[in-house]
Amino acid sequence: MQANEVVLWLKQNPEFFDVFADDLAEIYVPHNHRGHAVSLAERQLLTLRDKNRTLEARLGELLQFGVENDTISDMLHQLTVGLMQANDLPSIIGTLEYHLKEKFAVPHMALRLWLPDVQSNLREFSAVDESIHKLADNLAAPYCGPYVTDDILNWFALETGELKSFAQFALRTGDTPFGILVLASPDAERFYPEMGTLYLQRLSDLVSAAVRRVVPLTLPLAELETV
Repeated sequence: MQANEVVLWLKQNPEFFDVFADDLAEIYVPHNHRGHAVSLAERQLLTLRDKNRTLEARLGELLQFGVENDTISDMLHQLTVGLMQANDLPSIIGTLEYHLKEKFAVPHMALRLWLPDVQSNLREFSAVDESIHKLADNLAAPYCGPYVTDDILNWFALETGELKSFAQFALRTGDTPFGILVLASPDAERFYPEMGTLYLQRLSDLVSAAVRRVVPLTLPLAELETV
């Protein structure tokens, strides 16, 4: 008889454990941790204790994740309120920089915008290469990891190699990108490829809406004629 057949038979005949309770109490099986044999009942109890410890550890992890998510949600709410109170683009950029650095502990950020019919001396409107436009087009979701292009790296006034991890995402009106926001850290584990990007995507949506609120969309003449 195979082991799986024994297990199946025991499941189908649970009265076996009552009928042969005394015999089962005399069965000893090896225990990996203690290094000697224990009774079948004791082995089952120890197994249940191990499972309980595993479940407790998992529950602790879930509770920790819940606390962290609540903290992030609260900080994102504060940023939302700040952006709603900002009445122009410099105020929006200043609010964003403050909250990212002081609340989210992101030490460095770089923002570049390309908006039609907007004349500005802000650093954020510095001309960018066509490759940056293509990158924004391809950023369907936020990217996290150790790599950015040399062009983007030059946006940060730091020595090459000082920054170890990045998060970058496009700012959009519908499907059309009009900017890119890059967060950077000297900590290689701050933004890593396997991390969740839900809050980064929400940040992208939030900043996009804030910028478009103070810089209304200007449609080309041809499109205006068809509206």
